Amino acid sequence: MPRNGAGTARTLTYLTLMAVAFFSALPLYYSVVVASRDNSALADVPPPLVPGGNLVANIGRVFDTVPFALALFNSVLVAGGIAISVMFFSTLAGFAFAKLRFRGSRILLVITVATMMVPTQLGIIPLYLLMVKLEWTGSMYALVVPALTNAFGVFFMTQYLSRALPTELLEAGRVDGCSTWGLVWHVVLPAARPAAAVLGMLTFMSAWNDYFWPLVVLTPENPTVQVALSTLAAGYVSDYALSLAGTALGTLPLVIVFALLGKQVIGGIMQGAVKG
Repeated sequence: MPRNGAGTARTLTYLTLMAVAFFSALPLYYSVVVASRDNSALADVPPPLVPGGNLVANIGRVFDTVPFALALFNSVLVAGGIAISVMFFSTLAGFAFAKLRFRGSRILLVITVATMMVPTQLGIIPLYLLMVKLEWTGSMYALVVPALTNAFGVFFMTQYLSRALPTELLEAGRVDGCSTWGLVWHVVLPAARPAAAVLGMLTFMSAWNDYFWPLVVLTPENPTVQVALSTLAAGYVSDYALSLAGTALGTLPLVIVFALLGKQVIGGIMQGAVKG
């Protein structure tokens, strides 16, 4: 009898997961359907449920309407640079706060975490004035440099390394004559890889989807993907097929990043589950 109950629970779990996966993928699938048709297809009753034959033509119109290739390059450069920087610096800071003892470490960590409670919008004007002072308006420096690290990444890596990195392992490395930087390269970074992958994916998605700050600091001739997509959606009559074709292109790099980091992300989740 317990076996039948376990089998029923397993079946219900799989059915629930299948339903969640279906309804999660449905909006993305329907976006591709609309992107592969003309704008008038949205008025059809019943609505189309299978892709049409205009996807390549709509993608071509996207590149003809806005500098989308440049926007993709800018977004990959900015989001990739920010993700790598945040992973590296947050791991260093997390290691320092979690395992190194120095005066004022607790106060510094509290101040760092407290900055997350300050709304981002409050810093837009002074940050823009600083970019004008540095003559970085219109360049990628204005997007990358202010986001080289963030409080969430520091807090996230501090919490992870405080549990995942045994102090005995660090002491053994020091006994073998390893310096602090040697410990970072040979012990800390390998141990932090699962959490760093999660942090990198979240940071890449956040930087990729950022719209307001690139809109403020960049020019229309040098946009990111989100700014370019807003241009596609502008107009008296919205061309949804054109907009969703651009959206499908803009979503593709996120899928690639998840495919590359998915193994590390799942490994980190499983490692945390085993430890719990």
